[in-house]
Amino acid sequence: MDRRACLRLMLGGAAGLALGPLAARAQAGGQGAYDFWFTRLMYDSGNWDVDQRMPSNLITTLIDHTTLRVDPRERVVALADPAMLGAPFCYMAGHKLVQFTPEERRNFERYVRNGGFVFVDDCNHDIDGLFAKSFEAQMADIFGDDALKKLPNDHPLYSSFFEFDGPPTTAFELNGWGDDLVHDYLKGIEIDGRLGVLYSNKDYGCEWDYDWRNKRWLAEDNTKFAVNIVMYALTA
Repeated sequence: MDRRACLRLMLGGAAGLALGPLAARAQAGGQGAYDFWFTRLMYDSGNWDVDQRMPSNLITTLIDHTTLRVDPRERVVALADPAMLGAPFCYMAGHKLVQFTPEERRNFERYVRNGGFVFVDDCNHDIDGLFAKSFEAQMADIFGDDALKKLPNDHPLYSSFFEFDGPPTTAFELNGWGDDLVHDYLKGIEIDGRLGVLYSNKDYGCEWDYDWRNKRWLAEDNTKFAVNIVMYALTA
């Protein structure tokens, strides 16, 4: 059963749940106008509204390199809103504290355990920063102390579309910002062999947050790895 089918099954059994438009679309079998829409999770603690130009750059790259029907708009949905349960892909980022409310925790766990995919990016690129420590504590509390593990560099994520030999390095790491480390790994939480949470201390959000007119000056399109993340989320 693929990820979309899992989400449909989960939503179909949500008796008495008031479904938002995203969830209703997934429940209907994914027959809407789009194969993919970018959903940013808004949460009460910390600062969720970062890297505002990143989604449009990611969306443009998907349109350039794939045949997916991609919604050109970023969708912002509260983590506490059941509407997020129908999203094929969710993005969560920030610099500050992550402390879920009971409703946020319930939706995050239910989404991940039932086939959802969340890409979480630490904008501090700092394993000792507040975002990293507080988010990792939340994951340990929900999924267990050992749930968040380093991904091997031959994980299917790195070959889901383009070929990578591990996570691409960001300019912020090379410039010594944050913890002054180049993280040669990503972390994740797997549920029944399926990656449900992809977690980065590399600050891809800032790396991909630039004026689209500057993309022509890049020697290599640095948003290609985003295509791998999305394709893995949709097909694994």
